[in-house]
Amino acid sequence: MLLTFYLTFAAVGPVLSEIMSRGIGKWTEIFDELLFSLDASDAVRSLIINGICAGVGSVLSFIPVIGVLFFCLSLMEETGYLDMLSQLADRPLRHLGIPGQITVPLIMGFGCSVPAILAAGDIKDRRLKQLALTLIPFMSCSAKLPLYGMITTVFFPEKTGLVTCSLYIIGIMLAIATAAFLRRIMPSPWCEESIPPSHASRFRLPHMSKVVSCMWENICGFFRKAFTVILAASVIIWFLENYGPGAVLAESPDESLLAAAGKMIAPVFAPLGFGDWRAAAALIAGISAKEAVVSTLTVLAEGGSVIKGLTLPVMLADLFTPLSAFSFLVFCLLYAPCAASMAAMAKISGSVKHALFTFVFQTALAWIAAFIVYNIGKILYLLV
Repeated sequence: MLLTFYLTFAAVGPVLSEIMSRGIGKWTEIFDELLFSLDASDAVRSLIINGICAGVGSVLSFIPVIGVLFFCLSLMEETGYLDMLSQLADRPLRHLGIPGQITVPLIMGFGCSVPAILAAGDIKDRRLKQLALTLIPFMSCSAKLPLYGMITTVFFPEKTGLVTCSLYIIGIMLAIATAAFLRRIMPSPWCEESIPPSHASRFRLPHMSKVVSCMWENICGFFRKAFTVILAASVIIWFLENYGPGAVLAESPDESLLAAAGKMIAPVFAPLGFGDWRAAAALIAGISAKEAVVSTLTVLAEGGSVIKGLTLPVMLADLFTPLSAFSFLVFCLLYAPCAASMAAMAKISGSVKHALFTFVFQTALAWIAAFIVYNIGKILYLLV
């Protein structure tokens, strides 16, 4: 897993992502020149360039990072490593309230929460299935990678892999703590049962065609999300940012509908170190899909650049300090799952209440965790 993180965030992923980002930038310039030659209105140009191209493009630039991660996960699955992991992890994790049977769905959660939740649906024991559904959102899915990459590149350029790895570890440790707490208040018989040995759980040579096919399928799924959910979110965010009450064109983003919504809930996040309305607006958009946090911040930066001369790194430096940026990452790691995950959870659990409970529980836990991280960080800074 450490090798996976190194390849994804330090060695291969960032290089390919930079190439992809430059290509998207070139195509954006071509689109801009084309719209100018067609004498398109300022509103249409702003929508396409500052809204769609900025929002969707910012997410697409991280496709190489996603591809490297899925390649590594697919390779581990094809070699039988993930099956072996269930066997190896069963005995120690059972003492913490996490039976080995749910290890694979949890690991799948590192890729995407939706298939992980669907995989948990194959678990026969109802309580064990509910435990898996409760713990999967703690796993840092690939949809959050663009956000991790964006924030760590700006605030922790020399330690991107270390900071990202720490977020994964925080999620895992909180999942273990939650499972231990649930076992204490609701003792369950599965914790006493071990997985029977399986002859299928052996290392084997991988079929590279299957590895590449699985990676490609997940990348195509990411493309579909980018051109559906993220596209819609980018257009909506652009509209909310550029228009005020009464659908009147706003003179600045500060007077927009998005600013009004963000300012309304921003005080809730002030104790966490990021009480700016733009951060709050990005978190609202992230409920639709976690990649939308990146596209929203990018759209806000592109829209603000017309008036304030902002670029995305400059805007982020205006929004966060390194400490509050890490607090923001912790909150994004843990807060409510995306809409697709919530729908899958309601379907598999057979209960909308369970999905709503997860939404509230994860968001409340995210607030508490980010509050602890930010305030402990401030204390340590004062001591040092």
